[in-house]
Amino acid sequence: MNVGYYLVVFDYATDEFLAWVGLDARHRREHGVTTFCLEAHVTYHREVRSADPLRFTTLLLGHDAKRIHYFHAMYHATAGYLAATNELMSLHVNESTRRSTPMAREILERLAQVQKAHDALARPPQMGRTIGLASPPTTR
Repeated sequence: MNVGYYLVVFDYATDEFLAWVGLDARHRREHGVTTFCLEAHVTYHREVRSADPLRFTTLLLGHDAKRIHYFHAMYHATAGYLAATNELMSLHVNESTRRSTPMAREILERLAQVQKAHDALARPPQMGRTIGLASPPTTR
């Protein structure tokens, strides 16, 4: 798979995670809300091909009334190896105003439950990474 397809399948994982916490299509339609991606980081560890079966895990890293910080890991479903990771920060948005808005109480309660369970889990080493060279090249 090329880079774009990794992003597509991670986006599907995001859809599933958000639906699991209550931000599914019905909730978004009934409340006139959506989410925008504020920032995303992808790390690539081992190649997968377009026909390979994939498995995803998602870890809730943090949240507040308007934002959700989470981390996906993509595994080859049969071989079991880590293929790639995706760390994201999403913003809850009112579709009419295109401005951030607090999530509904029931969503925040669900996120708090998930957060409590996920806080006990180890943080992935790819979390919070920055991009750059270890030591910048010198010019002479």
